[in-house]
This record gives sequence, C-alpha cells and structure tokens, in this order.
Amino acid sequence: MNYRAVETTEEYVARLETGADWRAEIESLAEAVDADAAWFTALGAVQDAELWFYDQDECEYHPVEFDEPLEVASCTGNVSRLEGDRFAHTHVVLSDDEGTAYAGHLNEATIWAGEVHMRAFEEPLAREYDETTELDLWL
Repeated sequence: MNYRAVETTEEYVARLETGADWRAEIESLAEAVDADAAWFTALGAVQDAELWFYDQDECEYHPVEFDEPLEVASCTGNVSRLEGDRFAHTHVVLSDDEGTAYAGHLNEATIWAGEVHMRAFEEPLAREYDETTELDLWL
C-alpha cells in the first residue's frame, strides 16, 4: 500500500452550470482554484449520462449509456494530475424515476442541476500507469 499524509488548504462550494458536462465542471473548478489535488462530493440531477464499468479480466472500460433524466443520489471523487492535466476521477450513483439505481465511473453527463463541495490538498497528486490493473492510479 502506498500512502501519505495530506494537508488541506481550502474548501469550496460551487453550483454546476445547467447544460455543461458534470466532470468538466469539476475540473474547471479545480483549475479556477489552482487545485492539483482535491477530494469532492456532489449531488444534483443530469439529463443524460455515460458510466463506465471496468472489466477486471479484460482490463478495459465498457460504457453504459443513459439518455434520460436521472438523479445524482451520490457522487464522490478526487482531482489529480493525469498526463499533465487536471482529472476528476468521478464515481456516481444515479437513480431513475422508479428509484432504480445505477452506479459506476462517470465518464460524462449533461448537468440539469448540481452542487459540489471540494476540499483542496496542499501538495499535488499525480497518476501513473499501474501494470497490474492497467489503470492510472495515484503514486
């Protein structure tokens, strides 16, 4: 296990813009506050979404697409550098109008309404390729 202590610098709350991409808005917030590493939670609703499921045998993501309004029942993730850019690693639980829940890695979603709380870390974090999982993981 790799671990290290982190110090937080600031905490931010933001409203995500209707019609924008959910993950891109979080990355924009990180850019605006100059956060190279952060932890965030969010909630709201989306007009559509694409989740990714990581197949551990094939070591590749498979998309699951939704073209309908969904509630963001839970959203959590982190921000770090990936290939030099800020990347919001985002997981969500979405629910439809019957209460059926769908969960996974959020690739993209069109915001209907959203609110985010971000806690920025003092030191940057970066991602590097891990041969075992074939994923880009924190150092």
